[in-house]
Amino acid sequence: MEEQKHYNIYVASEADFKFADEICTEMEESAKARGTGIAKRSPDYVRKKMSEGKAVVATSEKGEWAGFCYIETWSHGAYVANSGLIVKPSLRKGGLAKLIKKKIFELSRTTYPDAKIFGLTTGLAVMKINSELGYEPVTYSELTQDEDFWAGCKSCVNYDILMSKERKNCMCTAMLYDPKDHYTPEETTQYFEENKKGFERLFNFKRLNFLKSFTKKDNNGKSIVGVLLSLINI
Repeated sequence: MEEQKHYNIYVASEADFKFADEICTEMEESAKARGTGIAKRSPDYVRKKMSEGKAVVATSEKGEWAGFCYIETWSHGAYVANSGLIVKPSLRKGGLAKLIKKKIFELSRTTYPDAKIFGLTTGLAVMKINSELGYEPVTYSELTQDEDFWAGCKSCVNYDILMSKERKNCMCTAMLYDPKDHYTPEETTQYFEENKKGFERLFNFKRLNFLKSFTKKDNNGKSIVGVLLSLINI
């Protein structure tokens, strides 16, 4: 694996349009591999973010695409989301995602200094990175209520779950950074580490319990997911 120092992480531009197709393909494939969903984005949408200076790209010393993330704004700029964080599979678990996340967070704070920055995640790794930046776990009610944001979830495989919960909860965990009212990164990181097992249990609970009504039943009429839940005492 290449060392982190060999990566070039920068604000994307039109010169990076050539990476758009590969980025979108990897986003979709990674979501399938995790068994979770993300709102699909087209190569044209990714190129638009690049041309607006609202995306970050990471490349190797050979100039090959290595990672990506972009900014979305909601509620007339009152809320900002750092979305579509993706790292090429062969380069994962080496700290690159954290570097990209830090870069896009800095770009968001510079471009939208008064905006609340939020994110939805299904993974502990991203949750840990967010905590190190000062994000806090929050309820969905503290996120933007912009209809366009929630409409973007329609292409997610978990959209039916979201709507069944009246948009109050879903497979993802919500996190928020409020520039006017937030804990320090040290405090949020400590909170995450102290409650890591609890968050892991929460993810497992969501993954199984939320899917209960969407799964087939066995020959005895019992929900297969329900059986799994009883086995792990959730």
